[in-house]
Amino acid sequence: MNTHPYILNDVLPFASEKSVKELQSAFNQLTYTHFPITKDGVFEGCISNTDVHCFESDKKIEDYLYAIEPFFVRLDTNWLDILEAFGQNDTNVMPVLDEKNNYQGYYELGDIIGIFNNTPFLNEAGGIIVVEKGVRDYSFSEICQIVESNDAKILGVFISHLDSDNMQATIKIGHQGMNEIVQTFRRYDYNIISSHDEDLLLENLKERSNYLDRYLNI
Repeated sequence: MNTHPYILNDVLPFASEKSVKELQSAFNQLTYTHFPITKDGVFEGCISNTDVHCFESDKKIEDYLYAIEPFFVRLDTNWLDILEAFGQNDTNVMPVLDEKNNYQGYYELGDIIGIFNNTPFLNEAGGIIVVEKGVRDYSFSEICQIVESNDAKILGVFISHLDSDNMQATIKIGHQGMNEIVQTFRRYDYNIISSHDEDLLLENLKERSNYLDRYLNI
């Protein structure tokens, strides 16, 4: 998926010889968490809103280069890796460099999330199943096989939680055969984390059966 049309240049990087007061003013006017900084025309990294408002306004940005965070992506970086870079650096602005480290512009977080919103995982109708299994016991091939053996199509799957013991996978599928798929996952020893109408129906039936048993035993 081509992300180049989302590269912005309406806000230029701040040169390190400019004053902190100018940068503080720019942050006050915009909602960015970071600003790209250059020194002698060369990209240095980004500086955060939080840090800048702790600096002395009469000094220059170059006096605080130690606070610069050197994150960026390349022109050919995949959109999922771009999204990951946003999350890892807790920012809503991501500088873009070419292969020679020349500054090309920046991405805004909202635009990259918009790409994800347009994927079949989010914009196609379907159902969500969240399954859990030991980190050494699951495989994507098995997850896909379980879904497809019930004549359903996978619209997307990703690891939504991972720790030293267990992983949770979030799966989006077509609506057909949800109950059969859930039961098949259980037969393969997956825990079902998500709630499903069929499970609620079975639970209600079980409660009513227990109530009837108690009534008959009076």
